[in-house]
Amino acid sequence: MTNNTTPTGTPLITVPAARHLTTAGAATALIGTFLAWTWTAEFPGDLTVTGYPGGLQVLTLVGAALTLLLALSGYGIKGLRWLTPGGANSPVRLAAIGVLGTTGFTIGAISVELGGIVNLEPGAWVSLAGAIIAVAASLGLPTDQPLDDTIKHNPLDRFLNTLRAPAPERAKDLPNWAEILIIAAAFGVALHVFTYGIDTEYAELFIGYIISVAFGFTALNRAGLISRITRLTTKHRNVTLAAALVAAFCFPFTQQNEQYALIGANILIFATVALGLNVVVGLAGLLDLGYVAFLGVGAYAAALVSGSPLSPVGVQFPFWAAVLTGAAASLVFGVVIGAPTLRLRGDYLAIVTLGFGEIFRLTVNALNGVSGPDLTNGSQGIPSIPDLNLFGFDFGISHDIAGFTLGRSANYYLLMLVFTAVVVLVFRRSGESRIGRAWVAIREDETAATAMGINAFRLKLLAFALGATLAGLAGTVQAHVSYTVTPEQYQFAGSVPPNSAFLLAAVILGGMGTLSGPLVGAALLYLIPAKLQFMQDYQLFLFGIALILLMRFRPEGLVADRRKQLEFHETGQLDVPAEDAPLTQTTAGTTKAGA
Repeated sequence: MTNNTTPTGTPLITVPAARHLTTAGAATALIGTFLAWTWTAEFPGDLTVTGYPGGLQVLTLVGAALTLLLALSGYGIKGLRWLTPGGANSPVRLAAIGVLGTTGFTIGAISVELGGIVNLEPGAWVSLAGAIIAVAASLGLPTDQPLDDTIKHNPLDRFLNTLRAPAPERAKDLPNWAEILIIAAAFGVALHVFTYGIDTEYAELFIGYIISVAFGFTALNRAGLISRITRLTTKHRNVTLAAALVAAFCFPFTQQNEQYALIGANILIFATVALGLNVVVGLAGLLDLGYVAFLGVGAYAAALVSGSPLSPVGVQFPFWAAVLTGAAASLVFGVVIGAPTLRLRGDYLAIVTLGFGEIFRLTVNALNGVSGPDLTNGSQGIPSIPDLNLFGFDFGISHDIAGFTLGRSANYYLLMLVFTAVVVLVFRRSGESRIGRAWVAIREDETAATAMGINAFRLKLLAFALGATLAGLAGTVQAHVSYTVTPEQYQFAGSVPPNSAFLLAAVILGGMGTLSGPLVGAALLYLIPAKLQFMQDYQLFLFGIALILLMRFRPEGLVADRRKQLEFHETGQLDVPAEDAPLTQTTAGTTKAGA
């Protein structure tokens, strides 16, 4: 549907001309990807072939194709109108900026690595010119959401407004089978995109991938497609969970590289731990800065009883018993630490939990037989943890299943997926229960919740103990995946996850109190440093920058619930109803006030 919102200011070109130029620019950028971008294969990806895009050219090709489709949808062409149920013009701008970003980055990388722009072939210039034309022309398209003319706005506000779009109208209900197919297709596309990112073989390609995915996803969100899919997933929650698990189950079958499968296994481990922390921070509102210690308790407890030849305990429990041992140990520590400290609030509680995390690390480092009892081998840790063997299935060797070869990392990935499913189930059921609603009440206003008869201390202790237990479960698998556990793995902050800062950033980035938010946040925060090794030394600095930008532009997180969106963004609704306002106009405003 063509958007006819009048643009602010005096346009330099007419709207039809802007739309024509945007479409032509996107088509030009797309054509340029089929031409050579450089003359030598020294730049990774081999961009020297004409007629066959490769490496970063593929990302420009996909971005240009998306821009072209969104631009054509603005003409109201039958069969393409479904692409833009929300905004018609802001998605085009965002997609065009993404193409320009990917193309410009590629040209810059070629120039830096090969020694100047003389190493560029005509194809790179064609795509760059097309991207520039598309971006410049898209700025002449009308805004999808007008500014309030009663307020004076600076140029930045006006530009940001051109990237906003209204929410799409409610779509006509489809048959259940059709909606389920759409959900399955969406998760299939998500699996392909995620797999492509993990399979990137060099840093330049991964940076281009991040640029393309960020702008492409935002463009689709402004177009209203993400909102439409979100409505379907909300309507069919059980189907959505099943589709997500199936997509996750299929991931190791797409991997031929053991290193990439290991990245997937570690992402699941840390995402599961972040989801456990989300119980404490997101639901109950307890700031825990030493949460990684519970992961360490579970890992050490499992390592001690899993048959390591260097374990001072010298016993080997079955895996199910080792899992229960790790979970029980973390539960006990959670109760012991939480009981005397959860009467504190805010910063005081955060300081105490930070102290617990450091005490745990220093204690296991001292239990070396010299400074204390010989229980953890001190800084040497507990190495040589044997691989699991469940029902005759050896996790340490490769297996051929239905024509696919699953290596050691893929085996542990599938095992961790089972634990993740259990944690997701626990989080979902607890969040929707009376206890979960009581946690939210405590998070919003503990004094008011106590006045309403909620036993705040008991419920906070329950949240603390549950979060610790979930972390302990993940720690039992982590001990076997990494072969060894050492004190330095469990710090408050460090260049290598897991650490408490990493886990807390994952929860905040993804969206506190949501089910999928911590999973998304942990995946991003682990995948990006894993693929960009040069970022390891600057991880904390970049985390800080990311959190500052997040607090400025999306304080509710990447995946936010309705409550957070109403809390952090203006909705045009009154927090306190006007005296003469009818009840039908103030219902949503009452919800925003936290009722």
